[in-house]
Amino acid sequence: MVVVKRIVPNIAASRLDEIDAFYQALFDLDTVMDHGWIVTKASKEKAVVQLSIATEGGSGTPVPDISIEVDDVDAVYQRAMERGCAITYPLTDEDWGVRRFYLKDPAGKLLNVLSHQS
Repeated sequence: MVVVKRIVPNIAASRLDEIDAFYQALFDLDTVMDHGWIVTKASKEKAVVQLSIATEGGSGTPVPDISIEVDDVDAVYQRAMERGCAITYPLTDEDWGVRRFYLKDPAGKLLNVLSHQS
């Protein structure tokens, strides 16, 4: 049996500082590795390893490049609005029990930011 210990999305970017600042400002991610050509961000929390395969993103949206579950999607949405981020799908309560929005990071990656509703 093989045990998957981690799945890491890799984002190609020409300006590491801009992407680093974006993920730090919106998600409070810590820098856990910086070799100058690659910066790895991480949460202090243990995350569940998942890989989703989809034909659409739900509600007729495109499949996002990365989905990020947070404890307070409204707070992240507010941060994104304050930073002038490109929101591509508004903050929405979905029928399947999540509250989410889509935005693009500075590298053009489509992010699905969500919280599960109680």
